[in-house]
Parts: sequence; C-alpha cells; structure tokens
Amino acid sequence: MNTKTYAPLAKFIDQLLDAICVVDAKGSFIFVSAACERIFGYTPKEMIGKVMLEMVVPEDRERTLQAANEIKSGHPTLDFENRYIRKDGRVVHIMWSARWSEADQLRIAVARDITERKQAESMQAALYAISEAAHTAEDLLSLFQLIHQIIGKLLSATHFSVAMYDENNDQLSFPYYTRGYDEASELQQTAVRTLCAEVIRTRQPLLLGPESLASLPEELRSVNEGNVMGCLVVPLNSHKGTIGALILKSNSDGARYTEKDKELLQFVSTQVATAIERKQLHARLKHMAQYDGLTGLPNRGLLYDRLKMALTRTRREQGQMSLLYLDLNNFKQVNDSLGHVAGDELLQVIANRLQQCVRDLDTVARMGGDEFVVLLENIELPEHASNVAKKIRSVISQPIKIEGCNVCILPSIGIALYPDHGEEAHQLLRHADEAMYSEKKNNDSHFFANGSYDRIRMESAS
Repeated sequence: MNTKTYAPLAKFIDQLLDAICVVDAKGSFIFVSAACERIFGYTPKEMIGKVMLEMVVPEDRERTLQAANEIKSGHPTLDFENRYIRKDGRVVHIMWSARWSEADQLRIAVARDITERKQAESMQAALYAISEAAHTAEDLLSLFQLIHQIIGKLLSATHFSVAMYDENNDQLSFPYYTRGYDEASELQQTAVRTLCAEVIRTRQPLLLGPESLASLPEELRSVNEGNVMGCLVVPLNSHKGTIGALILKSNSDGARYTEKDKELLQFVSTQVATAIERKQLHARLKHMAQYDGLTGLPNRGLLYDRLKMALTRTRREQGQMSLLYLDLNNFKQVNDSLGHVAGDELLQVIANRLQQCVRDLDTVARMGGDEFVVLLENIELPEHASNVAKKIRSVISQPIKIEGCNVCILPSIGIALYPDHGEEAHQLLRHADEAMYSEKKNNDSHFFANGSYDRIRMESAS
C-alpha cells in the first residue's frame, strides 16, 4: 500500500492523543502519526524505516514478537502491553491495539502511553511482591533472584547486582549479580565498588550519566574510565543503617535511567532492605536451631535429619555407610583443673580437628557435652570407617595449648556400620553409642597437662 493513501486522513489522525502506526511484513514502520513524537521522542520522519522490535526493551522483545506473529495469523489484540526505549533513552509503557491487513500485508496499530498508570500499578505490585518474597524465598540467593524479577518489571534490569555491606568488618561483597560482573575488567569492578562505597557512605543514591558526571565529587569522576556510565546505584537503608546497595546498569542499546527512575528505585529499596533483614534474621534463627552455638557443628536435631536422608540414599543405591560415636576421655578434668572457658576452647579445637579428618560429604555433629558423632556416607569398605577412626585418634591426640598448658586428650570411639549393625537411624546410633562406652571402659586414663599429670590423675582416681 502506498503511504500516500493516508494523506487525506493525516491531518485528522495527527490530532489524536494516541499514536497510529503502520508496520510492514518485515516489522518496519512505514507510517506513524504525529503523536509518536510525543510518545517515542522521534519525529515521524525519523521513525519511518525503523524496525519496530529494535525500539522495544530487550526483556520484552520475545513476547512482543510472539504477539506480532499471533496478530499476523489473524488474531487481533486490543490490550497488549510492552515497553519501548524513547529517543532520549527513557523507557515508556505502551498499550497496543492492533490488527493485520491480509490484503495490504500490513499491521495497523494504535499506541497509548500508559507509563504513569503502569508505574503506579507496578509500584504497588512490587511492594507487595517484595513483602511476599521475604516470606516465600528459601534463602538469601532465592530472595535476590525474586527481587531482580520484581524490579525488572519496574525498570530495565538486565544488568543487576546486589551489594551487601558488613559494617563490623567494613567489607563489601556482591552475593548476587548478572550479566558479566564477574567477567568485567578489574577497572570496571573497581569502579562499581567505588560507586557502592560512596552510596553506602552517604546513604544517598547515585545516577551516573553524562549530565551528572560533572556534579560528582572529584574522586568519583574517574569511574567513567571504568565504563560505568548509565549506572543507577541506590542504598539499602534500614533503621539499623545502610546494609548494602542495588546496582542497575543500562543496556548498550540506548536505554537510560532518569531522575524519576532513581526516585522510584530508592522508594522500593526501603522495602527490599526490610525483606533482606527479615531473611537474614530467619537464616540466623534457623542456624541457631540446627547448629551448636559453641563449635558451629550441626547439632543433634540436624544430625538426625541428615542421617535419615543418608539412609534413604544408601538404601536406594544399595551402598554402605557408618557412624562414629566419640567421647573425650577425662574431659571433666579439664573443666575442673583449667576452668570451663578452657574446656570450651578445647571443644572448639576438637571440632575443627574432627572436620579435618573427614570428607566434605560427611557430617561431624556435636551431640552435647564432650560427645560427637561422625556420619560417613558412601563408604566402599567397612575398613574405611576404622581408618577414619584411627586418623581421628591420631589427630585429636596432638597437644593443644590452652591457658598456658599443653593438653593431650584421647577419644573413645564406637563404630556402627550400615547395614551390619542396623537399618534404622536409632539402631545405628545405639550400636555406636554402646560400642563407644565399651571402649571407654577398657581405656586407661589418658590426660597430660604440663607436668601436672600426676595431680590430675589422682583427682580423677579419687
């Protein structure tokens, strides 16, 4: 169809607030009304010949192309929504009504700018979604992934990172990032860290663009060398302080963030900070419920859970596994002679040494007092458990310097094998416990502390 066909209607069409667009079979604009300049920033002359899909925000292109194909196959649409990148780099939300003219091989569409309404709706939805994410996310990483998706519905967030700040250690970390932060040059990473540090220090957001660069402090102007123009960094402020920052970087396709985007993200970031703190608190409480506070080892409850799961896997794979039950000989004498603080320190050292004796897939747990259990999964031969027990005896018996004394202590170790000594968790634990006490009765007292061995032995004997 010749574009001159539209000439008689042009003066009427140009009065419409909505934009009229005509796209050919290849997806290029062949006619646009005057309203397009207000909505997209391009004059009609500049838009003619442009490929429609290239103006769409990258995250929306796949579903936009799918919608275009459906329209072309004879299914008109009245309320399709997507986002476009204006000439000035701002992102606008558009609602389309479109149909396909088979005779002319053209797609005729009406575009309405719904940016303000969409942002208001998206803001409310985002705040609710972030609150929900704080409850439904399994861990911090899952929460960051959900936050990325939520913010991606508000702003272009293809390049998105979360920085967390540890005030006690004055450390900045990046537990979540996408699209190449880890592959970025050292200069780019340094620049991003510099921006984050400044935002955390001032508790104020930063929008880094050509027009804002001159207003930045002199020490920040050099970040331009790190190719971080188009960065939007907002602090994660809470009542406790600044716990981190959110970092968005615009795409190379010309999309840019605005002051309004900065205000929008900063408003949302307050809710994000609350969600992160809630998840951190939940993680701490969960850790306290599952791990021993003194040694950091799994506690009795977590051991039972892991033992049951290990038994399920071992039965399925028809394999073997083992439990080692440990008790420290004459540990009470450490508390009596050197004090409970020394006893606690000894338990911490023993816990570390036990972990050095096993594989990553194994579990070392503290049952309470001076009793520990080692869960050995997927062993090939029963001798493997005996060899680990020998290694543990050798490593633990090495002198430990506590309160100015060289303390040597030996464990009693009971071994239970699956399936030889039981097929259920309680059976294996009982057998290993009984085997440990049997060995303990046969053991002589082994305890030395700098020259005071005789005194300690007499106290034990009495």
